[in-house]
Amino acid sequence: MAVTHVTGSLPGTNSRALLDRQARSVTRGLSVAHPIFISHATGATVTDVDGNVFLDFTGGIGVMNVGHTRPEVVAAIAASAARLTHSACQVAAYEGYIAVAEKLCALAPIEGDRRALLLSTGAEAVENAVKIARAFTKRAAVLCFEHAFHGRTLLGMSLTGKTVPYKSGFGPFAPEIYRLPYPYAYRQIGMGPWEFERTLQTMIPPRDLAAVIIEPVLGEGGFITPPPAFWPELREFCDRNGIVLILDEVQTGFGRTGTMFACEQLGVMPDLMTVAKSMAAGMPLSGVVGRAEVMDAVPKGGVGGTYGGNPVACAAALAAMEIIEREVVNNDRARTVGTRIRERLLALSSRIPIIGDVRGIGAMLAIELVSDPATREPAAQETAAVVSTARDHGLLLLSAGTYGNVIRLLMPLTIGDDELEEGLSILEGALLRISKPHLTAAAHSLSTS
Repeated sequence: MAVTHVTGSLPGTNSRALLDRQARSVTRGLSVAHPIFISHATGATVTDVDGNVFLDFTGGIGVMNVGHTRPEVVAAIAASAARLTHSACQVAAYEGYIAVAEKLCALAPIEGDRRALLLSTGAEAVENAVKIARAFTKRAAVLCFEHAFHGRTLLGMSLTGKTVPYKSGFGPFAPEIYRLPYPYAYRQIGMGPWEFERTLQTMIPPRDLAAVIIEPVLGEGGFITPPPAFWPELREFCDRNGIVLILDEVQTGFGRTGTMFACEQLGVMPDLMTVAKSMAAGMPLSGVVGRAEVMDAVPKGGVGGTYGGNPVACAAALAAMEIIEREVVNNDRARTVGTRIRERLLALSSRIPIIGDVRGIGAMLAIELVSDPATREPAAQETAAVVSTARDHGLLLLSAGTYGNVIRLLMPLTIGDDELEEGLSILEGALLRISKPHLTAAAHSLSTS
C-alpha cells in the first residue's frame, strides 16, 4: 500500500492561506523549497496542513537521520524540559552537557586525548573551530575549497564557495581566507597531483596558515568526494607545516555515510571536527571536538554562547546518538540503504541521458543532471522541474550544487524498505517525465546516424 497521498493541486487551500500570511510577515530573503506547510511528521513521512502525506527525502537538510518524532527522542526532550529548559552553561553547568561532550570525545576518530565544545548551529561550530585553530597556532590565515558550504555567518559565508545566493551583495568578507579547487572528478577539476606548497606559492606561505577546513563529502556543493589519494597528501601537508586540519562533518556525520563520521572511511584523522545536524535529531545543537592540546589552547572565557549545549538539546542528542550507534552504524543500515539507492540510480542513468553522474558514500548519494551528456552542461531548470514534479506525486527532494543541477537524497536512515522503494519509484517517474524531450532527441539522433 502506498504511503504517499496527495489530493488536488499543490499548494492546497490551507497552505495557500499560510503563504499569504508568510508574504506579509516574513522577509522575502528566506527561500523555501516547497510551497507547503507541515502539520506533523513521523518516521520518514510528513503531513501538510491540507492532509497531504509526503515521503521525506530531505530530512530537514540532513538533520533527521533517526526519523521524525522518534519516540525515544521525544521522551528524552519531554523529560528534560520538565526539569530544566535553560541555565546557560557559563553560569552553572549540568550533567547533560558533560555527557554529550564525553560521548563526542569517545566517538571522534581523533588521535590522543580529546575535548569538546557544545554550541547551537553548524556555522557557530565552524567559527569556533577556526578561533581555536588560530589560538593554538598563533596564525590568522585559513585555507578552504571551492564549492564548499560552511555557513551563513560572516566567517562561514567567507569560507563558503558559492556566491549566489549565499555571498552576493553581502561583502566585504572576512580577511585571510584562501581557496583551492575541490577535487571534482566528474568535471575533471583539481584532480591532482595536489602539491599544496607549490599551488599556494602565489597566495600565501603555508607557515602563515592556521587551519585547513574541508568537508569530507561536499554537502550543499553537490555530494562530491575527493579521490582516496587526496586525503593522505592533505594530512601530510598540514603536518609538515604545523597547520590544524578541520573536517566539517556537519552534514556527513552521525551515520549518513555508513560510519559514524565520514573520515573513518577516508583514512584521515582531523585535529578538529565540527558536528551538528543529526546529532540532536532536530534540536539546535552543534559542537567542535578535537585534540586536547588544540582545544585547550583557548583561554578561559574565549569560547561559549548563551544557548550552546542547551540541556533539552543535550537530552535529545544522547537519545539520538544511541539510536544511530545501535540501528544505523552497528546494523549497517546506511550502507544497506545506500546500496539499494545506488543500484536504482545507476540503472536509471543507463536509460536517462540527463543523469550525468551518480555519486556519494553510503546513504549520502546524489545525481548530477546535465542537458547534454557530451558537454556536461548543467541542467538547472530540469533539476528544479524534477523536484517540483516529485513533490506533486508525494516526494520531497532538495537540489544542491554550485550550478543548481544536483538532486541530493537525505531520507531518514531508519526509513522502511517499502517506503524507500516507493520514494525511488516516484523519483524515477519524475526523471522520466522531465527527461522525455531528451529521450526523444536521443532516439531521433540514433535513427538518423
